[in-house]
Amino acid sequence: MNSTLLWGNAGDAVTSLKSEPGNDLVILGSGELVQSLMKRRLIDELLSIHPLVLGSGRRVFPGGITPTTLRLVDSEPTAAGVIIATYRLSD
Repeated sequence: MNSTLLWGNAGDAVTSLKSEPGNDLVILGSGELVQSLMKRRLIDELLSIHPLVLGSGRRVFPGGITPTTLRLVDSEPTAAGVIIATYRLSD
């Protein structure tokens, strides 16, 4: 997997990258970046759900994020107990 360091406004950089031909863009482990890109409707799919322990911590979708309807399009459990689920934003 190739990585690209984004300079300046991340939303503007992702918009530019999405306009170029090539492979899919992937974000690993950045809830704040995902939140900011979702606000601009730049996230097409959410790919995995991990088991969690309830408690305190940072929310992936805190208050202020506009509710979005997601549609499950694929799912597969792994031997480690992680469910790989692919969701698409509903139109």
